[in-house]
Amino acid sequence: MRGPGGWWRGKSTPAKFETYTRWSFHFFGVSEIAGVGLPAVGSLGPGLGGVLLVLVTVHAVVCMRTVSQGLDWTRGRRPQPVRLLWTLAALTAAIAVAAIWIAQHGPDREGVDTTAGAVFGVVLVIGAGVLTLGVRDRRRVYAIVAGFSVGAGVVSFPLNVPPPEAVLTMMGVFLGSGLLAFTALFSVWLLDAVYQLDEARETRARLAVAEERLRFGRDLHDVMGRNLAVLALKAELAVQLARRGRPEAVEQMIEVQRIAQDSQREVREVVRGYREADLAVELAGAQGVLTAAGIACEVRGEADGLPGEVQSTLGWVVRETTTNVLRHGDAGRCSVGLRITEGRVVLTVENDGADAGRGGRAEAGRDGDGDGGGSGLAGLRERLRRVDGTLEAGFAGPGLFRVVAEVPLDRTGVVSEVTS
Repeated sequence: MRGPGGWWRGKSTPAKFETYTRWSFHFFGVSEIAGVGLPAVGSLGPGLGGVLLVLVTVHAVVCMRTVSQGLDWTRGRRPQPVRLLWTLAALTAAIAVAAIWIAQHGPDREGVDTTAGAVFGVVLVIGAGVLTLGVRDRRRVYAIVAGFSVGAGVVSFPLNVPPPEAVLTMMGVFLGSGLLAFTALFSVWLLDAVYQLDEARETRARLAVAEERLRFGRDLHDVMGRNLAVLALKAELAVQLARRGRPEAVEQMIEVQRIAQDSQREVREVVRGYREADLAVELAGAQGVLTAAGIACEVRGEADGLPGEVQSTLGWVVRETTTNVLRHGDAGRCSVGLRITEGRVVLTVENDGADAGRGGRAEAGRDGDGDGGGSGLAGLRERLRRVDGTLEAGFAGPGLFRVVAEVPLDRTGVVSEVTS
């Protein structure tokens, strides 16, 4: 079972930002209860103060529910909560009127006016600000803020509130609700931008994969298209010669055999070039991809001068570990180090934000097929074994995952050909 930390790390970056936004607005409801609801009991007593506390608590709960449904609506997960918006508006107005009535006709004690005024202002400001989460049109947002501000003044006059106090109340509600409405609109805009950026990154990754597939397909077409056409012509010529009893049919079939063998060799070369990895290119690519994903990446060491089979094998290690950093955990920093010590090449990849509960990287071969030609830690161990290398992977500290690959320079094996 995952703890609270695992639950948080298991979320994507947009989901984390949405959770942060959601609970930031929920905090306004908690602040409403703690800031004006509970003090009302001390100022007005358990009777009238308790009634105000219940009203404020109900208002805070309705605000939290409006926040949740409003954000879900902005993300397209549910229809617009129109009834809930009208309910919140009516409840806000009712509590505001009750607070002003208590200030004018409540107990004649010190602090009653202050408590009632605080309830009046806070309920109107938070209510108007939360309502803006359920609308998209800016004119409606302006109407909500202006309407609550004017309403605060209109309600004040029949209750014999002095005009200067009524005007100040209107200005206070206008500034407070306007600021909260702007915060709500900006938070929704920022949340949409975060989701769009994440979708754009996924689209870019899919396009890169599609482009690589097209390149591989073009290479195979260039190799096989001409050879297959020649094979068809040679085979047809051999058939015609054989039907006429001509001995040249044997020579044509020998030529067909030679072309077929050449085609097989060329296909192997294409596939091998497709599967092999260049260490310098992979190091640069890893730094670029991780940086684009918002992960600080530091690369130390140079790949120049290393044998081809060593570069290819370590290039695969860099490629696979980079993929794991992006897919697992929530890394904020990643370092890749390459060094030569005592006749061995040591590649170290270390990142934070790893989650032991997810287990995708802690177990060898969990991400791959384990057949020696696939991806995953099991596939990497098989590749390293061909050049007498070793691979160690595990947690080096809380949330810190480290992969260490070592390859000897004096006993490099021969990497087997990869065929389709």
